[in-house]
Amino acid sequence: MIENKLSKKVIGYAIEVHKSLGPGLLESAYKECLFYKLNQGGLFVEKEKPLPLVFEGVKLECGYRVDLLVEKQLIVEVKAVETLADIHMAQVLTYLRLSGCRLGLLINFNVVLLKNGIKRVIL
Repeated sequence: MIENKLSKKVIGYAIEVHKSLGPGLLESAYKECLFYKLNQGGLFVEKEKPLPLVFEGVKLECGYRVDLLVEKQLIVEVKAVETLADIHMAQVLTYLRLSGCRLGLLINFNVVLLKNGIKRVIL
């Protein structure tokens, strides 16, 4: 499945989760619910996927963890913050570079209308 089609499916499930729960919960609640919905939708999803850093040919475990990796090609970073900041975008860009993925979704569930909390990040 190509990344754009996959991202549309993920966004659809995220909207379902947001409509059901609304804003105001912890990030972990949204992540768990989205993980559940994506699995129920038949997608292969890895949660809290470790992401090593390769430095000078050495693989280092630095504690990077992708919130959700969908079908081994789409990174989903879940937030529940007042507003997304540049550092959140930088985090997704770093994950894209380290993983070799080309597309990521930064989703902030702490908004009234979820479409205002979604950022597509392309490398």
